[in-house]
Amino acid sequence: MSGEVADPKPGKAQRRRLSRSLVIIALSIIAGYLIIQFVGQIDWGQVYRSFGHVSWWQVLILVGVLVLRQTLNAVPLATFVPGLGLNHSLQNDVAANVAGTVTPPPGDVVVRIAMFNSWNVNPVDGMAGVTMNMLNFYAVRLLAPVVGLVLFTVAGLERHRVGWALLCALGAVVLMLILAMVLRAEDWADRLGRGAALQAQRFKASADPDKWSAAVNKFREQMSDGFTQRSTISMLALLAMVAVDSMILLLALRFVGVPASALSIVLVIGTFFSAYPLTAMPLFGFGVLDAVLTAAFVEESGLHYEPIIIAGLAIWRAITILGPLLAGAVTILVWRRRSGSNLNLWGSKDTAPTLSEA
Repeated sequence: MSGEVADPKPGKAQRRRLSRSLVIIALSIIAGYLIIQFVGQIDWGQVYRSFGHVSWWQVLILVGVLVLRQTLNAVPLATFVPGLGLNHSLQNDVAANVAGTVTPPPGDVVVRIAMFNSWNVNPVDGMAGVTMNMLNFYAVRLLAPVVGLVLFTVAGLERHRVGWALLCALGAVVLMLILAMVLRAEDWADRLGRGAALQAQRFKASADPDKWSAAVNKFREQMSDGFTQRSTISMLALLAMVAVDSMILLLALRFVGVPASALSIVLVIGTFFSAYPLTAMPLFGFGVLDAVLTAAFVEESGLHYEPIIIAGLAIWRAITILGPLLAGAVTILVWRRRSGSNLNLWGSKDTAPTLSEA
């Protein structure tokens, strides 16, 4: 309607979200810095010089392994969404990643739905697959320390975190059991939907238990068929993705000059798996995870290698964070040109495609 005054609330909400993101980044960096300081005084000049040890062809190797990592990460969505395919799943994942990073919510959902529509994929099925992908990833994130424990045990290393691994494994088992019961029993789905709505009413009075129950049951109908087989494929692919992620870190450490005599393959990969649940923290555990890995690696190799280890971790972060963001930005530009979409991720939520419009 002409003459209406624009609602200032969306702008204020975006500023609050931006401020909160900046605070989280600052706190993560400060936490990481303080933890590293307990390890020892850092020779930042040596950290900088360590970057010079990396050749251009080694960067290409890291990028190549990153492509494998992202491909494995796209397998679950392709498995859960009929007719999507691995190529479109990969595009959807990297595009949603960059949208969720640089735009206010629900930018990632907007771009996912718009892409599903352009590929003639039912967006309801697509978002159900996204949900299953997320739940499977949380389960794998919790199972990762068990893999680390197994690696340490087989190699005879005395870095057993039995209690931590068992606690995480218990969380993963509980998560998957609840999901299995929800998908196999209508009454469980009904209880979950209504219970979630009642909790949501504490923050949003309009949450309707009947609608939430119907939504959960709709999700159950879509995902229950072949749940065990598809979840198995999904989780195996995600475990392989974590392993490849640890290989990128291992290669980065080797390229900057950390020898196998200081940090063995098993120790690097096992420690990475053991600390992987920390990626549940904001920004994929940026700051805190890096500090924990640094402390563990320096404890094993000695303070002499600390600057080099920090350089290797910085390269790993640059490859695994900036690489997907760049790929996502290029993917969105190419997709918009090919599909003729005029999608505006920074527009109001009223301009976003919705599931009901599919």
